[in-house]
Amino acid sequence: MQKITLFLFASFIAVHLQAQDQTVKDLKDASSKTIAKDPKDTTVKTWKKGGLFNFNFGQTSLSNWAAGGDKLQLNASGFLNLFAFYLKNKHSWDNSLDLALGYVKTTSLGERKSDDRIDFLSKYGYKVAKSWYAGALLNFRTQMAPGFNYPKADSSVKISEFLSPAYLILSIGMDYKPNNNFSVFISPITSRWVIVTAEGLAVPGQKGGVYGVDLGKSVNNEIGAYLTANFMKDIVKNVTYKAKLDLFSNYKRSPEKVDVFMTNLLSANIFKGISANIGLDLIYDDDVRILGADNASRRTQLRQYIGIGYLKKF
Repeated sequence: MQKITLFLFASFIAVHLQAQDQTVKDLKDASSKTIAKDPKDTTVKTWKKGGLFNFNFGQTSLSNWAAGGDKLQLNASGFLNLFAFYLKNKHSWDNSLDLALGYVKTTSLGERKSDDRIDFLSKYGYKVAKSWYAGALLNFRTQMAPGFNYPKADSSVKISEFLSPAYLILSIGMDYKPNNNFSVFISPITSRWVIVTAEGLAVPGQKGGVYGVDLGKSVNNEIGAYLTANFMKDIVKNVTYKAKLDLFSNYKRSPEKVDVFMTNLLSANIFKGISANIGLDLIYDDDVRILGADNASRRTQLRQYIGIGYLKKF
């Protein structure tokens, strides 16, 4: 019996050692194998989101300066662009928001506004052909702070403020999008509302109503043709160009006098967030008459600026 027990015990040890050897061998084989990598993520990204923030600041001070000038001049301006683009199958939905505000302060003239804009755009499209989408568009544009006219250096008259004026556009048409950087929306039928909620605005040359809105009313509706073109691209490394052009022709009154709204911004990232910026804005609206001998002439409005400041893309 003792011999049988010893035999069984020896057999168990032998089998156990053999199993251990096999386990060690399996582990060695497994460790020598190349671990297969996970396949690349094939999930289609339907949303593209991002933005751009820019802030410029400048200061000039003079003391006993023979050439003359203001003793102190300060200027500050900021610009924020946010966007969210959706693309899946035949559906496209573009959203963008531009916010801009700037001020200049001098010893002789005091504080004056140099920039002020709220511009929201939402555009949906359904692809019907290569690069072409049938869709609808909503655009809203106004300002944040009151604006003033300065007939004399020591006097000011309020001519605008938030929602005075404001422009709301609803449109259906065709959208041409050959790539992710450029699009043109064209519509033969567009409804535009010009909104003036404030009372007592004294816009030069505009009597009985301002910005095309009749006296005693706060809204004027216009039907016409509309085109908006948008472009944004890094044209070279660290240099971004963003532009927008809006054209509107009012069928109800003087359709040949097309309203124009255009913005251009060229930003160059010089070093770790420090940027140089060049901008040019242009507006022509037949209902806004602010210049001339009697302050009743139509003019093309231009605003150009150059600045160095902080730039952040995200």
